[in-house]
Amino acid sequence: MAQLQWLQRMWQELYELPMNSLFSLLFCLFSILFIFKLLRRGKPKYHLPPSPPKLPIIGNLHQFGSLPHRSLRALSKKYGPVMLLELGHVNTLVVSSVDMARQLMKAQDIDFANRPQNTAAKILLYGCTDIGFAHYGEYWRQAKKICVLELLSIKRVQSFQHIREEEIAVLGDKIRKACVTQTPVNLSEMLIEVSDNIISRSTLGQKIEEEDGKMTFGQLSRQVMVQLMKFCLGDFFPYLAWVDVLTGFISSVKGTFKELDTFFDQVIEDHKTIMESGVVAQSNKKDFVDILLHLQRDGMLDFAFTKDNLKAILLTKMMEASIGKRRIWDFRWGEDDGDGGFNGEKKKDFNGT
Repeated sequence: MAQLQWLQRMWQELYELPMNSLFSLLFCLFSILFIFKLLRRGKPKYHLPPSPPKLPIIGNLHQFGSLPHRSLRALSKKYGPVMLLELGHVNTLVVSSVDMARQLMKAQDIDFANRPQNTAAKILLYGCTDIGFAHYGEYWRQAKKICVLELLSIKRVQSFQHIREEEIAVLGDKIRKACVTQTPVNLSEMLIEVSDNIISRSTLGQKIEEEDGKMTFGQLSRQVMVQLMKFCLGDFFPYLAWVDVLTGFISSVKGTFKELDTFFDQVIEDHKTIMESGVVAQSNKKDFVDILLHLQRDGMLDFAFTKDNLKAILLTKMMEASIGKRRIWDFRWGEDDGDGGFNGEKKKDFNGT
């Protein structure tokens, strides 16, 4: 009823308009439609993959439920192994077959090498100068070369063996003491602590303990990963980016970046001080910061390697290690629920003495 009344009122207002105003309104309307049609005709026609029906503005976002992997599986069964989804203003190609994935990741690797650079990544990863989000090109190739040949070579990984052995020995002592005193232990937290210590010592040369309310090394890296995965409205609807400012998302990400940047600055300055004293030059146990500073100082790279580039690569290694660690915990504690998910029943049963 309300819609009918609105239409009647609009029609009455149009009827009461002067004739010249009515013709002007109609002329403008048809002109806009004509121009829109010309623009649509001028666009090249592509042979795009099949796509589910879309809604205006949001595209296919409404077809994702609380379990996106199940939604994608259901859509792929209906529209095939290759389909095009429109997530807001972002066109997304979804591949759900082994053969097509192999075609994209091997035969067409360079064409699909770039990742979308979202808002959080641009802030946290120093303008996406890390390896994960940097666009494929000369900088990416040089950065990857540093990681493969300098940071993760077989010789370098073996040089960190004493760190792994020491931290595992500390873990064994803690568990042994808990058994003697019959004290319950939270094995999950202990394993995470050991992993954080190994990553921290290999990357930064020291354990980063919590003090004065500041986050530890592991907490900081996990905070970065959480914010990178959070939904940002501006990434899908650029004209609504101001909403992310109002919700506090942007300020939260910038706050994390400030703490992260200050943390890296302090670590780098400490390493530079030690390097100037000549201690590192006499030691064969160099961490990632030592190696990168050595490459930067001696001009051994084929491109301008800035301090921000160094921080971005360090952060990449931190997150890669943390992601690998989390997958191990999921595999160890989780139990497949039959659809690719995990439940925590075994973890709760084991958590104790």
